[in-house]
Amino acid sequence: MIRRVAAARSIATLGRERRSYLRETGLNFHIEDTEIDARTHVIELGGEIDLYTAPEFKERLLAVIDEGKTRVVVDLSKATFIDSTTLGVLVGGVKRLRPSDGSLGIVCSDRNIVKIFEITGLDRVFPIHESRDDALASVAAG
Repeated sequence: MIRRVAAARSIATLGRERRSYLRETGLNFHIEDTEIDARTHVIELGGEIDLYTAPEFKERLLAVIDEGKTRVVVDLSKATFIDSTTLGVLVGGVKRLRPSDGSLGIVCSDRNIVKIFEITGLDRVFPIHESRDDALASVAAG
């Protein structure tokens, strides 16, 4: 019981810290999503996706999957930075999609960000595409 209360307080504190951090730093982050059809959705991320901003991405990704979308494209073409928190959200999304034979594709042309996927071996888990159209075709194919 004590651990749960402490965890709840920690989460609330993190949320306040995240909002404060975003205000103070003027961090460049945006999230925008587009429904393509009944099964397909694109989530576009821009700016820095890190410990402070990834929770918002996670909420949106899980909401899209819970709405019944089984083909998800995460467009990182406007992202300037990602960290392990972002990678964790993406892995969690793939795990959520697998039971429904869903797929998740990535759009990314930034060499530094692609290198993160390569170093971690996640380029073998997520198909990474140069364009949104290529990613949409990939997730449609399964």
